[in-house]
Amino acid sequence: MNWYFDVLKKYFVFSGRARRKEYWMFTLFNIIAYILLTVIAMVLGMQSNKHGLNFLTGLYSLLVFLPSLGVTVRRLHDTGRSGWWVLISLVPIIGGIVLLVFMLLDSTGSNEYGPNPKAVPA
Repeated sequence: MNWYFDVLKKYFVFSGRARRKEYWMFTLFNIIAYILLTVIAMVLGMQSNKHGLNFLTGLYSLLVFLPSLGVTVRRLHDTGRSGWWVLISLVPIIGGIVLLVFMLLDSTGSNEYGPNPKAVPA
């Protein structure tokens, strides 16, 4: 749970690096939050639109958009890539696959974005 809150504390931080664990734990807690909000909306009888979104999940999406973008950019920095690579996700199908592969890659050593976060004691 600390991984999730640590990313939220870095709400507007796009510099530095994020380890795989930080990125994927944040993603896991986001998925859990979406599922819980969807279940709560169903129990409360909130009408969802034709795309399956409801007010709660829409509001949550807006609240975590910048932290999600920030941790994604920092994760790209950890693999030695510019944060602008996040725009590859705009390319249908292939872009999402390429970005997923980048998120799965291991950290590089020290690079222009800072020291290896695995080597820095937490």
